[in-house]
Amino acid sequence: MYLYLVQHGVALPEDKDSQKHLSPEGKKATRKVAKFLRSKNAEVDSIWHSKKMRSIQTAKILSECVSYQRILARDDLNPNDPVEVIADEIQDLNKDIIIVGHLPFLQKLASLFLSGSQDKQLISFTYSGVVCFEYKDFWRLLWMVTPELL
Repeated sequence: MYLYLVQHGVALPEDKDSQKHLSPEGKKATRKVAKFLRSKNAEVDSIWHSKKMRSIQTAKILSECVSYQRILARDDLNPNDPVEVIADEIQDLNKDIIIVGHLPFLQKLASLFLSGSQDKQLISFTYSGVVCFEYKDFWRLLWMVTPELL
């Protein structure tokens, strides 16, 4: 099973856009990463994203380059939502998933999988960056890519 955690792209500041749509640079960076995933023939069962505009837009750009069965807007992927229930759901589903979300949620989820504790900040996420995990008896970090590397 593969899990891809993606921090949403750079958004416009709230004082310019109350919904915080992706900025032009956020869209460009997310497209770079999406094209990278396409080059790796990324396939997932689902793309999950929060209901915040920047997450919705990031997921849409990724969906144009990744093979997937369904895309789901979820209420439980917000910055400060608890990660334990999602972690259990991911394990129980045993399917490849992309989660587009926010910090600190993604950091906590990654830390929980890698160390058993959500309190460690083991991975430095970046806007539009992708962190790929694999599960075979235990979780391990396979790779991560940022727009700046592409």
